[in-house]
Amino acid sequence: MPMIDIKNSQDVSTATVVAGGLIGGWLSARETGIRPLGGVVLAAAGVWAGRSWLAKTDVPTTVGLSALYVGAFGASHPLAKKIGSWPSVLAVTAVTSAASYALVDR
Repeated sequence: MPMIDIKNSQDVSTATVVAGGLIGGWLSARETGIRPLGGVVLAAAGVWAGRSWLAKTDVPTTVGLSALYVGAFGASHPLAKKIGSWPSVLAVTAVTSAASYALVDR
């Protein structure tokens, strides 16, 4: 049985993973009509990013970025009612990815 070669957590671009999780989760749910599938994509990316946040920084930074990531998901829903789905997802993704880049990847 082949082993899965997982990228070293120090080498992961967390901003990219965050963007993929938020946009990919939303897109997966939207295109399949299966909302839990979007949640699975969102959660998988969150765990992947969290693993690297913790390896690259400290617990408070990891907790803060995790809260921001989950909060972005939650905030995108009411924001979508005001500005639309795509703009909402892009806005929360930009903020969350920028924070991840600034605090971890830079």
